Amino acid sequence: MVLVLLAALLLGACQAATPSETDCASTDVFCIGLVTGIEGIHDMSTNQAAWEGVQAAQNENVADQVRYIETVDLKDYEQNITSLAENGYDVIVSVGEQFTEATDRMAKTYPNTSFIGVDQNQVATTPNLTGLVFHADQGGFLAGALAAQLTRSGTIAGVFGSEMMPGMSGLKYGYEAGARYINPEIIIISPSPPEAKELTEADARWGASAASDALQNGADVVFGSGDRSGNAALIEGTHLPEAYCIGVGNDQWESLPDAHPCLVTSVVKMVGQGITELIKQTADGKLPAGNYYGSWGYAPYHDFESLIPQTTRDGLSQIADDLRMGSLTTGYDPGK
Repeated sequence: MVLVLLAALLLGACQAATPSETDCASTDVFCIGLVTGIEGIHDMSTNQAAWEGVQAAQNENVADQVRYIETVDLKDYEQNITSLAENGYDVIVSVGEQFTEATDRMAKTYPNTSFIGVDQNQVATTPNLTGLVFHADQGGFLAGALAAQLTRSGTIAGVFGSEMMPGMSGLKYGYEAGARYINPEIIIISPSPPEAKELTEADARWGASAASDALQNGADVVFGSGDRSGNAALIEGTHLPEAYCIGVGNDQWESLPDAHPCLVTSVVKMVGQGITELIKQTADGKLPAGNYYGSWGYAPYHDFESLIPQTTRDGLSQIADDLRMGSLTTGYDPGK
């Protein structure tokens, strides 16, 4: 019995204690906190992807302690950040374009804490704040390159939200450029969307109508973007058995099951990858101030795995790599 107790004591002495939140103020413990948007941590979109990036950093032994706080009410956002900062968290990840100004204020309030703002474009530079942002035209380019290789009719469609919505003009330009990169003779149907910044039910009706018109005019691939209008366009694609559709932003197979019959894949922001990269840079004392541009990729092909030959996948992966490295550009100029 004595030997058993002695062995247990020795084993306990040999095991390192798991860091807790109370240790975050210590310089020897690296803590990462995340504050979600109101969609929550299980939104199957940006919040979830960002949290997966934080968890990956912990799994790679970069972070010792990780935690998230879900924002239930918009007015609580800064208080949620304050809670993490006051507890000594080294890095705070803030998710959502609508919190750009709030994150900047908090970064200035806590200059010794590093902040990563997902989808938060930095116009002015705050030394301890990095915006993880994405070139929308590159995502559109990947969608167009795939659409041009899916079509059998030689005609594809793009249904986009209002160009008053951030990134929409870049997505549209990139989609058309990517399709023509594969086939310069391709026909692209891309109707002009309503000029409204706020989304309404009318956007869904317009998106469905625009996709329906395009399909009736020979398009057999639909790329839908712009929240309600884009989602409605994807669902409209299911009404034509031989049509394919492509989502954007997150894996819409998870978030829009009604589009399954036509949804080949989605072009996605690699949010988790970008978060992990930035956390590693922060741990090395090299967090870049200003904007850090993340990369785009493709979600799984789900029920359409057999549709996409390996040679096509390899070619698409190469295009994504070339865009990320800058050896291939879309030609998009946001100033025009």
